[in-house]
Amino acid sequence: MTGRYVPAMAADPTAAYLDPERSVTERVDDLLGRMTLDEKLAQLGCVWSTQLVVDDAFSPKRSAELMPHGTGHITRVAASTGLRPAGLAEFGNEVQRHLVTQTRLGIPAVVHEESTAGFCARDATQFPQAIGLAATWDTQLMGEIGAVIREQMLAVGARHTLAPVLDIARDPRWGRVEETYGEDPELAGQMGVAYVRSVQAGGGVEDLRQGVVCTGKHFLGYGLPDGGLNHGPVQLGGRELREVFAEPFAAAIRDAGLASVMNSYSSVDGLACAGSRSILTTLLRDELRFEGTVVADYFSVDLLRTHHRLSSDKGGAAVAALSAGLDVELPSTDCYGAPLRERIDAGDVDLETVDVSVRRVLTQKIALGLFEQPYADAAAAAAAYGRPEQTALARRAAAQAVVVLTNDGVLPLSADLTRIAVVGPTADDVRLTQGDYHYPAHLEIIYGAATADFLPSGGGAFAPGPYFPDTVTPLAAFRAALPTATIETSPGCGLLDHDDDEASLIEAVAAAERAEVAIVCVGGMSGLVPPATVGEARDAADLALTGAQDELIRRVCETGTPTVVVVMSGRIHTLTEAAEHGAALVLAWPGGEQAGSGLVDVLTGVVPAQGRLPVSLPRRTGQVPVHYNHRAGGGSSKFWGDYADGPVAPLFRFGHGLGYAEVEYGTATCEATTTTADVVVSIPVTNTSERETVEIVQCYARDDVASVARPDQQLVGFARVPLGPKQTRQVTFAISPSKLAFFDESMSRICEPGSFTITVGPSSAVVGGQVRPVLTGDASLYFQRLIRATRVSIS
Repeated sequence: MTGRYVPAMAADPTAAYLDPERSVTERVDDLLGRMTLDEKLAQLGCVWSTQLVVDDAFSPKRSAELMPHGTGHITRVAASTGLRPAGLAEFGNEVQRHLVTQTRLGIPAVVHEESTAGFCARDATQFPQAIGLAATWDTQLMGEIGAVIREQMLAVGARHTLAPVLDIARDPRWGRVEETYGEDPELAGQMGVAYVRSVQAGGGVEDLRQGVVCTGKHFLGYGLPDGGLNHGPVQLGGRELREVFAEPFAAAIRDAGLASVMNSYSSVDGLACAGSRSILTTLLRDELRFEGTVVADYFSVDLLRTHHRLSSDKGGAAVAALSAGLDVELPSTDCYGAPLRERIDAGDVDLETVDVSVRRVLTQKIALGLFEQPYADAAAAAAAYGRPEQTALARRAAAQAVVVLTNDGVLPLSADLTRIAVVGPTADDVRLTQGDYHYPAHLEIIYGAATADFLPSGGGAFAPGPYFPDTVTPLAAFRAALPTATIETSPGCGLLDHDDDEASLIEAVAAAERAEVAIVCVGGMSGLVPPATVGEARDAADLALTGAQDELIRRVCETGTPTVVVVMSGRIHTLTEAAEHGAALVLAWPGGEQAGSGLVDVLTGVVPAQGRLPVSLPRRTGQVPVHYNHRAGGGSSKFWGDYADGPVAPLFRFGHGLGYAEVEYGTATCEATTTTADVVVSIPVTNTSERETVEIVQCYARDDVASVARPDQQLVGFARVPLGPKQTRQVTFAISPSKLAFFDESMSRICEPGSFTITVGPSSAVVGGQVRPVLTGDASLYFQRLIRATRVSIS
């Protein structure tokens, strides 16, 4: 159903808040002045969509009971049900029609959903998990993916997504690493900016009519919990918190107009993020100049009581959260309902504090154009889904995400192969191509037998499935790419420990012995519930491949058949044994619906190998956390260097990845500069082979002498450089001194004069070219909210 906003019968049709010609401020002032306290509090709350369902249909009676004064948000229609696009739009329209016509002021709701790796909805395009997208180092690709997400969400009336995840992942034991863009704030920030710009359609806080509100999460420090345990406390100082963990959020705010932020479940140095004014207001709003809405991660307001023990009751938790600057409670109204009302009546919260958050919510609804158009066009919704170009984009993304870690020449595979073995537990399982926030893997927390009552679920047409998209597994992709070859397959083993693995291992080894090349597909299962091996709340103490997978790799490699080991997992595994045994070692992540096609495109050389690691891969679990950009004095044990029982260096460093062409870096040049002018570094890059390739040129900086310990390396820019056979291209980085600044002892953010070492190369481990500019002048102040992104040109 389509149509313009129709006010409730009791509403004043001449009211300023209904007039799109008025300014946003005028409209919000007018509406806020008309609202009762109950109506205001309703805007700070939320209703789970399936709570409005009775007898497999939208229930006006239940809606009247749950939303007598309206509501701020509706939680997850798509990510809670099996409804198809038209059904999603129709249900959303019914909810909005009720709010518009049956509540006093007729305020529409914001429907929020998930879209970390594509819209989490039936029939929506499922792209590689976020860690795989980060491995592409391709902001343009991210923008194209964001455009698909935006179109598919808009088509069904979903106007707020709980993505992207901007956490810096520093402990691979943590199950949610796969939802992040990795360990580095520059890479995460640039990927996040591209996502937000595209999904919000370039709109900021006050103009989102063509876009979907993005939510940067989780503020702050969530990716370094004690023991790698989800929701665990975080021990960070203010300098590291700002320079590393806040920087991707800062980038999305200043460069893309990020319109929403979600709190972290964790505490930072004892401050529970959902209830900390110093985190949600002083840092987020005052320092970083964030102006949008802060929404609660699910149940986190009450977790101030049950988890952090900051309050003995729900009312106290509500007071702490609202006073800290948390505007909307998700996923359903609990502490912000009667418990908050009681505390307001008791004088524990002043009405101005309530009005501040209500104003932000109303501003966002007006910015979205919900008052002019609360409805989606249900008849047209399906047209935004399932188009060939969307599938092609998913395939391209899956291919670009593939990282070749080692290669003794077996890759790319010969087109003349006639007999192949494709074995392993992830070779032909659609479920294992999905990350924990893909549809429908994410919905297992609703329909899974062990958790059926954890979250509210409807039945009938509202039953959440599982309904998998058309998905190409590695085995299916090999059969499509090499139709005349004989392809044998066997799972070889399960993902977990099984008593009956031996027979399957023998079968897989026999297939490998008969083949010209063996592809061993191993990995994990992403999800939120057992038996998932990785994902939200699925943390791990041991990062080795689970079950008998290492044994499968060893036995296949011992056959002498050329072997490619493909790891398809959201877990950052210790792959030392696989690297020692395998002739080629490849990371393919949870690749989404085109996981197999993208993988095989790279293995056969149809697409250049171009993925690069967004994280460092440890040799053993005991190394973690390990990352490339440790501060001066880190990265080794003084005074012998290594551990007593092994090397300190990671197995593969951040930025590593092999291509199929030989690329050489020429002599880098640099213009002398000051602490107030850009450092311009230029270098020629040459493809010396006859094969087309894409080189990920990475630029790192080091402050050689500084008043506080600075990182040995920090990524300050990168470029994807397509290179034809024998082609040379010049790559130039213009680095603002604001990128080189840091928080000094007094916590002023300055760029000090002195020498810097700037390296350009194919990874953090390899120097292609190096310059050592000396910045002259006085120490210059650069606020974090005003950092300028590195400008890159390619000629």
